[in-house]
Parts: sequence; C-alpha cells; structure tokens
Amino acid sequence: MKPDRFTPSCYINRELSWIEFNLRVLQEARDPSHPPLERAKFLAIFATNLDEFFMIRVSGLKKQIAAGVVEVTPDGNIPGTTLDHIVAKLTPMLHEHSRVWNEEVKPLLCEHGVCVLNYDELDPDQLARAVEYFDREVFPVLTPLAFDPGHPFPHISNLSLNLAVVVRDEKDRERFARVKVPPSLPRLVPLNDCTEGDTCRHGFVWLDQVIAANIAPLFPGMAVQRTYGFRVTRDSDLEIQEDEADDLLSTIERVMQDRRFGSVVRLEVVHDMPDRVRDILVDNLQIDMRDVYRVDGALSLSDLMELTKLQLPALKDPPFTPRQPFDMSPGGDIFTLIKSRDILLYHPYDSFIPVVDFIRAAANDPQVLAIKVTLYRVGSNSPVVQALIEAIQNGKQVAVLVELKARFDEENNIQWARALEEEGVHVVYGLPGLKVHCKVALVVRRESDGICRYVHMSTGNYNATTARIYTDLGMFTCREDIGEDASDLFNLLTGYSRQREFRELYVAPVNLRAKLISLIEREVETHKQYGNGRIIFKVNAIVDTAMINALYTASQAGVKVDLIARGICCLRPGMPGISENIRVVSIVGRFLEHARICYFHNNGDEEMFAGSADLMPRNLDRRVETTFPILDPRLRQRLYDEVLMLQLRDNVKARELQTDGSYRYVARENGQPPLNSQAEMLKAEYAG
Repeated sequence: MKPDRFTPSCYINRELSWIEFNLRVLQEARDPSHPPLERAKFLAIFATNLDEFFMIRVSGLKKQIAAGVVEVTPDGNIPGTTLDHIVAKLTPMLHEHSRVWNEEVKPLLCEHGVCVLNYDELDPDQLARAVEYFDREVFPVLTPLAFDPGHPFPHISNLSLNLAVVVRDEKDRERFARVKVPPSLPRLVPLNDCTEGDTCRHGFVWLDQVIAANIAPLFPGMAVQRTYGFRVTRDSDLEIQEDEADDLLSTIERVMQDRRFGSVVRLEVVHDMPDRVRDILVDNLQIDMRDVYRVDGALSLSDLMELTKLQLPALKDPPFTPRQPFDMSPGGDIFTLIKSRDILLYHPYDSFIPVVDFIRAAANDPQVLAIKVTLYRVGSNSPVVQALIEAIQNGKQVAVLVELKARFDEENNIQWARALEEEGVHVVYGLPGLKVHCKVALVVRRESDGICRYVHMSTGNYNATTARIYTDLGMFTCREDIGEDASDLFNLLTGYSRQREFRELYVAPVNLRAKLISLIEREVETHKQYGNGRIIFKVNAIVDTAMINALYTASQAGVKVDLIARGICCLRPGMPGISENIRVVSIVGRFLEHARICYFHNNGDEEMFAGSADLMPRNLDRRVETTFPILDPRLRQRLYDEVLMLQLRDNVKARELQTDGSYRYVARENGQPPLNSQAEMLKAEYAG
C-alpha cells in the first residue's frame, strides 16, 4: 500500500485520542497505590485538562460547524460528527470522575484526617465557624444580579462558579437571580485551626454550599426557594491578526480582554437543577442542549488542587532531592566544565540549578560579552529572568525572545517582558505567524584563543517550577557547529534572516520536517540492505499525517518502530500489512512526560536527537522549533538505556495503544517483576 493511499480507517481521531489520554489521568486517580492527596491531584488535573479541551478544541469544532466547514479529517469525520463522538465518549467519563471522588478519594481522605464535608454534614462547632466565615469574609463581596424584564441577563465569566437562585416575591411570583462565587476566596473553606505539624483533623466545606445555605440576607423581603450551582466554559482560543497589528504586545493584551467574552461551549449544572432553570440558562447563553453536562456532586473539581498545599507528607508522594550533576560551589567554573565535554541533564531527576547557574555565571563573568535566550513559559519568580537582569546591570548585551502567544501564559509573559525592557534588555516578542517554541540559551564569551559560544538546548521551558514535575532533557555544549547554528537561529528570531540550512540543528519550519522524513526513509533503505532497521520516537503527541504515513511505510518494509507518546496518537498500530511492526505506549505517572527524543539505528551507526517539537503540523510547520543531535556516544548510550529502553520495559505506568484506539496496561509476563520507569529513575545515580 502506497503512503498516499492509506484510508481513513488507518487513523485515530485526534480529539478522541486526547480523551483517551485524559482517561489515563483518571486511571491514576483510581490507582490505590498513590497516596490520597496525589489521587485528589489527579482528579484536579483531569478537570483542568478538560477545561482547556473545551476552551480550545471543542470551541474550534463549534466555530467550524458555525462556518459551515465540512472538511473531512484524516480519520474520515466532519466537525459535527466529531463533536457527537466527543459527547458520547465524555459522558460516562464524567460520571466516573464524580464517582471516584465521591466514593473513593473523598472517603479515603477523611479516613486520614482530611474531610471535605457537605454543609449538611457539619457539626455544631463547624457550622458556627462556617456562618461566622460567611458573615465576615463572604457576604461583603457577594453581588446578586437579578434577571427579569428590567434587568438583562448578566455576563457569566469563563470558568466561574455560580449559583442560580430561585426566589419568590411578596406576590408569590417566581424570580431568578445569579450570584457569582467569589474566585478571590478559597473554594474549600477550612473549618479547623490546624497548623503545620498538628495532628488534628482538617475539615473543609465547599464555599458555594456555604453561600447557598446563608444566602437569604442577600434577598430581604423575598423567600429563597432553592439554589443550583452552574459553571460556564467559553471559547478562549485567541485569534490574533498579526499582519494588522502595529504593536504585538498591545494587540495580545486587547485580545486577552476579548477572551472573557468568547462564546459559551459548555454549561455544567448540578444534577438536580430543574429543567425550567436549566432552560433559562440555555436560552440566554445561546447554546445547544448537547452543551449541557449534569454533574453528580461538586462542580469544578479542579479546585481539589487546593488540598495539595496541606503540609501532610504522609498523604503525598515521598519527597525527593534532584541529583546535583556537578559541583557549582563558589569558584567552580561551569565554562571550563562545558568545554571539556557535552553535559546532559534529565529533569526532574537531575537538578535544574545548573541551568540557572549557567545564566548567572554568564551574567557575572567579565569575559562574557552577550547572552541570548528564548523564553516560552517563564513562570513566576523566575530565577532565570533575575539572572538576565543581573547581566544587563553588569553591562552585558542581553537579547531575549519572549513568546507572548504561549497559551494561557500571555499575561505572565507580558509582565516579564516589560520588566526586562525596563532594565534595558533587548526584548523580541516573537515572529509574525509563528510561535517560537524552541528552548535555547546562547552565551558568547571572549577567551584567550578567541570567541567561544556556549549553548544550552532543552526539550522544556526555562521554568524552575515545572522543571520539578516535567521530565525534560537539557544539554550544554560548546561545539563550534552548534554554536554557529545557535547564532544563526537568534539572527533569524531577532532580525531579518532567511536562513535555510543549519550545520547540526534541525529547525522548524525551515528543515525539521524534511530531515525527519529523510531519516525515516534512510532507515527503510538501510533495513532493506541489512535487516536491522529500528526507529524510536518519544514525544508528547503524534498527529501529523505525513509523519504517520512515513512510519507506516517503515513498518511495511519491516522496520521495527517503537513510539512512546504520552498524549495524543493518531497512528493506529497493529493493522495487518500496514502497522504490525509498530508498538505505541503511553506513560502517565508522577511526573509529566515531556521530553522529545528520536533514535535511528542506522545499521549500528546510531543517531539520536532531542528537541522541542512533537510530531504535529503546528510544531513542524507553524512554530520555530529546534532539534539537536546527541553527538557524544556516552550520552547517546545513557539516553538509550535510561530513557528509551527503560520506558519501553515499563509494566506499571505504561499503557499500550490497541488497534481500536483504546489503551491497556502493559501486561507482565512469565513472572516479570513490576517496573515503574519513573520510580527507577528516582533511584538512579547521575550518569551524564
């Protein structure tokens, strides 16, 4: 079968594959081997993931439907059909999400002294505390908004939690009002004075239930009949007309304000909301009935993340200390170390501190002339940004590309961009029509033998917080070709450049797609000659049809293909004559798998690359991405053994993709002992 003749049945729907990924997150919440607060965390992550899915993916489908788009996806569906499949697949998962909280995690937490109670379960002391909290902290900030011929239907902000209040006036006429649950207050109201280290029970009650039980003073002279919780999700996918934008920063600020008024794509309501109240919401929010989801229990379980702040280590994963790869005590010279060899870091197992130390050392080294960095998701209280500010204060030339279009981090990135500009840093806000997603830092240093370039490249962001929970690779090098490529890359990002070739780096959208396809095709030809073809990709997502077709062709030629894809995978393995030589596994566990690696056996002359790109059209065609070679044989072997092979042997947190699009836990055969790849890495010694 030719690569351009694969039928729609050869592909898995992108949106349904993502839902399967979120189901794996829900499986972690069900897993009794996790400590109780970690299970609550996974329930919160499931809910947060789903919010973003509706805000971006479902909203995109609904816009296509409204525009009359009937374009068929590779799997053979049109937008309306895909939306129907989403609703059908999500409905039982949402019931299971609520069930796991209500029947498993919530009772388990209470057994361990963390009780999330309903208002009608409070004892007299807890009830008195809840009422006092309402009077002191909550009542003053509540604003009832009536809805009747004299009062227009109020704006319901995105992801806000609300109460639909049904009251009767003095003439016994039914009235409707909306009360917003204040987002500035904790969703889980503490009922006990438990300080750190105390052994007392931690009691909480939902804020919306506290408001509902004490809401009568908001409606004096009225009889409150009932209150019903609801929550709205809006289209939050920014549409930026960059060609018409004189100032990208101000344009994004304006569009971020517009995000508040995106069309409604989901309405969540409590399970007992009467149809007449639901219909008021449906009519005024201008949505379809299929956009309504009834929830059995508390809405917005993403707020369970508040529980993870409790200082209760016995109810969490055991803490770990990242490995310190090398000594950077005062007097240590990181530049001499990098000059002696390439250095590989595997976060979070290896500390992120050396990355910060690299920028900080450059900021304070009198021989350093310039520092250039790309920043995608910066994070708060960023030590990298602070080091860059130190550099400009020390007279270095500093250029920073801050990607303002990093979804849901726009506001944070704007604040950092302005802070850097105020210090005199040369800040670039990205490229028209492209997101800059590559992760590169370049330090230019004058040395006795001339100018030397030191480069750090990574699969993850320069974000010290996510570096503790995302698995990512970073590499330091001062190889001349890579240094020159890094300079060319920054010239492309900050100036006018039509660079089409790089020495060692593969750069999207310039040459990455073509290079990856050529490497796959080379492996096919090598296999035909020697019979030992092997390809391994570790990525977050596999969506791109041309890449999938190339892998199908490799499989048809007999090349063994292993894919480690954490999230979406539109490739369908196990199809006779097409993909029987392809295996796909997904690992979901304590850390978010985020590193991207590709490996080609090449008849023993192995090649390996790491980078920022997934196998998706947006990464290959609409983003600036970098993929860098692992040229040191010692580091290649480390990645092959510690990452690729270890994860392919995982039989605890690995799930294998089936031909029908579902996932099953990898089976243990012949008395195989359990192997959790992430847990194994926590025990490993530094080897880079």
